[in-house]
Amino acid sequence: MGNNSVKEKDCVSNYLACKIGAICFYLLPEKAIYLPDYKALLIADPHFGKAAHFRKAGVPVPETVHLEDYLKIKKLTETYHPKSVIFLGDLFHSDFNSSWLDLEAFRSEFNQQDFHLVKGNHDILPEEFYRSGSWKVHEETMQMGSILLSHEPLSDLKEGIVNICGHIHPGVTIYGQGRQKLTLPCFFVSPKQIILPAFGRFTGLAKVDCGKHDKVFAVTGKKVIQVNFMS
Repeated sequence: MGNNSVKEKDCVSNYLACKIGAICFYLLPEKAIYLPDYKALLIADPHFGKAAHFRKAGVPVPETVHLEDYLKIKKLTETYHPKSVIFLGDLFHSDFNSSWLDLEAFRSEFNQQDFHLVKGNHDILPEEFYRSGSWKVHEETMQMGSILLSHEPLSDLKEGIVNICGHIHPGVTIYGQGRQKLTLPCFFVSPKQIILPAFGRFTGLAKVDCGKHDKVFAVTGKKVIQVNFMS
């Protein structure tokens, strides 16, 4: 895998520290990534506001599911003290509903961090919603050194560039003895790309196919573990 090989370190405080080339990243059991060299917290596909869309469709989903995600983000900022919190698309689930006001109120609690949004396919609110001063909006990509952030996975990357993205909602099925199986969200790591699991719930999971140089790290809820496939 050359200079872009993934090197795993011990699991410390329930996160898994890895490297691609010179890029160090922490895979967090909260389904997020922390980049210590950039002091950046990366979150993909939270889909805030989706609970309200479910309820509008007659599905009784409580708004507390988003509250739990807000509390999770707050805890992550208190743990890692990032300078930037970066959402890799699908921050808010499509059309406006009152949950956007909850999101803005939540954002106002943070004075020490910049909040970025790399737009995804569900980020379709009118532009004025993003002009409150709370968000630094990137229409397609955001670059930090040799890291290129996007919502959807990118191909044809320049030499030395690593793409970190979301959109896919990757999942992996783990089989136990007999017929037991469990499908879990996962981080999908290849030599030039990292795909985050969806931070939000009610997003579904897409099974990923693991190639020779790819690695899959399942999120169990309390820790991140590498999944080894039978050859």
